[in-house]
Amino acid sequence: MVQWPKPAEGSWTEHYPELGTGPISFRDSISPQFYELERDAVFRRAWLNLCRVEDLPEVGSVATCDLEVTNSALLLIRGEDQQIRAFHNLCRHRGTRLVRADDSGAPRTDIDCTHCGWRYGLDGRLLHVPNPERFVDLRFADYGLAPVHCDVWAGFVFVNLDTEPRQSLREFLGPMITGLDDYPFDKLTERYDWIAHNNSNWKIFADAFQEYYHVPSLHTQQVPPAVRVPDAGFTCAHFQLDGPHRVVSTAGTRRWLLPAEYMYPIERATRSGLVGPWHTPDIGELPAGLNPGGIEKWGISNFQIFPNLEILIYGGWYLLYRYWPTSHNTHRFEAYTYFHPARTVRERIEHEVAAVVLKEFALQDAGMLGGTQAALEYDVLDDYPINDQEVLVRHLHKEVVDWVADYRREQAPVGVRR
Repeated sequence: MVQWPKPAEGSWTEHYPELGTGPISFRDSISPQFYELERDAVFRRAWLNLCRVEDLPEVGSVATCDLEVTNSALLLIRGEDQQIRAFHNLCRHRGTRLVRADDSGAPRTDIDCTHCGWRYGLDGRLLHVPNPERFVDLRFADYGLAPVHCDVWAGFVFVNLDTEPRQSLREFLGPMITGLDDYPFDKLTERYDWIAHNNSNWKIFADAFQEYYHVPSLHTQQVPPAVRVPDAGFTCAHFQLDGPHRVVSTAGTRRWLLPAEYMYPIERATRSGLVGPWHTPDIGELPAGLNPGGIEKWGISNFQIFPNLEILIYGGWYLLYRYWPTSHNTHRFEAYTYFHPARTVRERIEHEVAAVVLKEFALQDAGMLGGTQAALEYDVLDDYPINDQEVLVRHLHKEVVDWVADYRREQAPVGVRR
């Protein structure tokens, strides 16, 4: 029988008494009215990751990003000073979209509006207007591109759509996340990605990666029979909260986790699969913050950056997930797998096998969610028991509800606020 590492002593729920212990509601995931509040209270106030610096590799590189949840079309530009800036992707003359998604690849020296000929610098300044004498009191300094707050942490590019962010990006991330400052993300640039449009609220999918309680039941092909029996002791070794952010860590590598007879033949042949290549290049010393629980035989840490970003680090490579709401019961799921650039054909095959097996694993979760969403929307129940290994599920829903409650209080007329 597989022996799972013993988790830290004590109840995780007891470590965070502010979360409570009773059943929780999922009404925040089925209400159109709540979703409309969530758009302003959460997604227009929190720092949101859009891409990595490698997506804008040189001066004049641009990238576009349309966010349905904030009703925003954004433009990212690397300027001549190497700084990455964000702007609303529209011309200040009559609102024409400046850069289309299929036209954002080639570096450029300026940003031109193909409709009216207004031209902007890479720093957003208005540089040229055809026939400026035909305008009355037109001041170029007043009509640069509309800026969006933008900052970079560890190579991840974030924006904040609030008029004035309440915290800097680093303050927002806090010490648990910035404990990854020295992780060599910049060395892992071979990327495989896919996008799925899912018929569920974004939080319902995020919940699937916040606990492993469901793994023996749902992912039967990925775990041996000994783990599928009741009370087999399949647990995560460490959970931790820091502000609105969460981390779950567990032990093991694919070779340690499963005997060979429970692997796909392609995994045995390529020595790669569910938790990546069995052997990865040395990428240097890894920061202590990567394994905050000090787990022996550490294998995976999933850092969940509020509201919709997850970075799952497997030592020598990592996964990145984003959940972008498109309505109260739909979202776009983005998945990216990052490896050290392959040095041989074998390494390239190892990477591709890992990416495919991981995609299948995630889609097993995704395949359940449409039914889960439909069942929740019957709105028959409003009290769902959450166990100690699901403490991060409890935390995510509480955080979102609290952010919405704070927003509603701030929007209430003076004298009505509580």
